[in-house]
Amino acid sequence: MERRETTDDLDALMAALPPEIVDRLTSVANRTDLLEVVMDLGRRPEARFTTGEEDLLDREVTDADIAYVIDHIGVFGDDNRAGIERTLHRISAIRNRSGKVVGLTCRIGRAVFGTIDIIRDIVDGGQSVLLLGRPGVGKTTMLREVARVLADDLGKRVVIVDTSNEIAGDGDIPHPGIGDARRMQVRTPTEQHAVMIEAVENHMPEVIVIDEIGTELEALAARTIAERGVQLVGTAHGNTLDNLMLNPTLSDLVGGIQPVTLGDEEARRRGTQKTVLERKAPPTFDVLVEIVERDSVIVHRSVAETVDAILRGHMVPPEQRSRDENGQVRANTKYDYRISETAAGTPAFAPLEPSGSFGAFGRSGRGSAGARYERGLRPLPGGASGSGRGQRTLPGERLANSAPATDKRNPRRELEQALAEMDERGAVERPIGAQRPTSERAQARRPMSVFAFGVSRKRLEQAVRELSVPVNVARDLDEADAVVTLRNYYKRKPAALRDAESNGVPIYVLKTNTTLQMENMLASLFDLEADPQEAALRETAEAIGLVQASGRPVELAPQNAYVRRLQHQMAERNALMSRSRGSEPNRRVELIPEEGGRWR
Repeated sequence: MERRETTDDLDALMAALPPEIVDRLTSVANRTDLLEVVMDLGRRPEARFTTGEEDLLDREVTDADIAYVIDHIGVFGDDNRAGIERTLHRISAIRNRSGKVVGLTCRIGRAVFGTIDIIRDIVDGGQSVLLLGRPGVGKTTMLREVARVLADDLGKRVVIVDTSNEIAGDGDIPHPGIGDARRMQVRTPTEQHAVMIEAVENHMPEVIVIDEIGTELEALAARTIAERGVQLVGTAHGNTLDNLMLNPTLSDLVGGIQPVTLGDEEARRRGTQKTVLERKAPPTFDVLVEIVERDSVIVHRSVAETVDAILRGHMVPPEQRSRDENGQVRANTKYDYRISETAAGTPAFAPLEPSGSFGAFGRSGRGSAGARYERGLRPLPGGASGSGRGQRTLPGERLANSAPATDKRNPRRELEQALAEMDERGAVERPIGAQRPTSERAQARRPMSVFAFGVSRKRLEQAVRELSVPVNVARDLDEADAVVTLRNYYKRKPAALRDAESNGVPIYVLKTNTTLQMENMLASLFDLEADPQEAALRETAEAIGLVQASGRPVELAPQNAYVRRLQHQMAERNALMSRSRGSEPNRRVELIPEEGGRWR
């Protein structure tokens, strides 16, 4: 659908501005690109366009100019916002300590058709959708169009909770941009959560539209509404999904995050520390859309699955959608999606990596091959991976000067090569995806030199022997390619660690001085499958590709009931049949082509 603007009611806003500013704006050719008019006392008035900013007058704004605007607009509410009746314009005030208005931001509101064709299939599907994006990127415009489409095109009962009259305009009669949707105004922003509940209890909506969910009470009200079976469409403060996860006030919108203490056996099976973070509850919103630009969005189809993956240090590649110059919507998988970093430069959830209970701290530095590291998320097990099996980065890292593996992969060629190797051997020498012998994996690598600072050198050498990895424990920091230390040493930042950081040497921080922690760290460095579940899912993904290419069944290695269920789900998502065979503890999953049946 081609985007077309209905009306911006710009003349109504012009009538509220001082005549000198109106004369200057009238002469501007690109009025359609006008975003805001800013008037601050003692400064020149300024017009902000999508392409830049421009001064409107050679003189400074006076008290009379501000008073003129206030006299021609509505009354300011508790949120210091006012409007012009039956328009979408918003005038926001800046006050001094005594309450006097000393600045105004006049934002132009426009109702635009066709803005949601980029996510129309999601809106039509009846799922609850949360929109994120920076200020001014078009969240409210898209929200308004969603309300109109749901009410007019789909015939649903839509109620808009309009806190600042920004969605449906100022005044008692709503703007025609919302179509047949109904609007409930909010007397003061602190009562938005109560009006949300009132809308459900009194007006029997099928859809509730909410702008700017920003408090814990509003997040709880949104969860209450979702649990009553009402579709929610809303916006929240934040740019990305992980911003929301790190926000304790709003994290409940994506399920909430809580620390969980694992038993010894479960922690050993996962290869993690005993205290980990997990999702607390089902997400309030099923789908999350990050608005990057007006014609570009990133879609997280399953918020629950993505949040769980991020907490385990993996990545579910989201879907990137964009609208080209011809109005055509194009979609592709965004494999290079990255989460935010902490002030220390590490991914926000890197310490939760399931293959080791340690954090990778320090600035980007050189690895054993001289490469520089860049922080990011690892692909979910079963995703694309490089063809090489050399030394890999730590959890939450990738080589900065290497292109994403998905850019150079040729899946069909890899599958054909794998099938040819199987035919030559006549039988599979080891289960698909299983760890090959460490001696074979360690060949053709120059030894990596690791300096142990504050950790047991004897235990580190024992961990190297146990895993048979090419690592030398250095006796001098100057000879080291990397440094391993404990958390308490890293917090104190002694001179040796400061020197290592300044020289670009990566520092790997362990929680405790145990052999298990050191083995987990080395396993992550050399791509050894420390997590049995991860190894099983990688094996399943590779086997799915072989079954799809060859049409022949493939039997996987024996797994427990939980992992088998995950394997069945992966097969189902890839349109393959699967069944479990054998008895415990050797019960295993067999992947078979579509013509067969599926058993559990």
